[in-house]
Amino acid sequence: MRIVRFGEPGRERPGVLTSEGRLLDATSLVADWTAEHLDPSSLTAVSESLDNLPQVDAEAVRLGPPIARPGKIVCIGLNYADHAAESGATIPDEPVVFMKDPSTVVGPHDSVLVPRGSQKTDFEVELAVVVGRQIRYAASADEALACVAGYATSNDLSEREFQLERGGQWDKGKSCETFNPLGPWMVTADEVPDPQALALELWVNGRNMQSSTTAEMAFGVGEILRYLSQFMVLRPGDLVNTGTPAGVALGRPDLPYLREGDVVECSISGLGAQRVTVGQA
Repeated sequence: MRIVRFGEPGRERPGVLTSEGRLLDATSLVADWTAEHLDPSSLTAVSESLDNLPQVDAEAVRLGPPIARPGKIVCIGLNYADHAAESGATIPDEPVVFMKDPSTVVGPHDSVLVPRGSQKTDFEVELAVVVGRQIRYAASADEALACVAGYATSNDLSEREFQLERGGQWDKGKSCETFNPLGPWMVTADEVPDPQALALELWVNGRNMQSSTTAEMAFGVGEILRYLSQFMVLRPGDLVNTGTPAGVALGRPDLPYLREGDVVECSISGLGAQRVTVGQA
């Protein structure tokens, strides 16, 4: 099942996108796609109750992020060997973990804003994992994976000067407004049998910048969740961005960083594509 949220920012309604491409209004089943409705068993119950839901004109509405604001966003850095190399780093012995402000999440076709004073706003296509059940001290990767609600396309935008050249933690280069377009939908975990077999692509102004697969991750999705659960409790509605492959502007001296008017498109196989236009804060 593909879950979506549609409507103007701050007034989105929960929906389901069928395999035939019909957008259904799920308001009669759930108030919104919030933590209490993301348990895998709850999602299954919704999927079995779609027959009488009203249809919405998908062409006439804005798609928002597929889940309401996550409780927290946890991100993994340097999780692809080629991206670590282009960043002048090596794959770490343990996952690199940082946090991102949950209010950065915007819709898959909304505007992205270059922060004031920024010269190095960068792009990063990533597989996002939505937690559906609490994960606390998971004993194995399989145990952690059983708690996943679903997966979505994410763009972990970064301001590299703020992140790497201004001291302190990475968070301030990751948490600028609009810095996490998400969606267009979340695909439930039962429809993604292997999260390590997904193709990732990103284009800037029609030029392909990133092309890889999740098979290239140093730490797989299950291991990331198991690892994180030893240090924090992952709760329903939390979002985990799992890292980006090579091709970002940081590793490409020939490529300018994002500027107002640029168009960034990214996709993950089966999880849909997003297209954002860059503006100026």
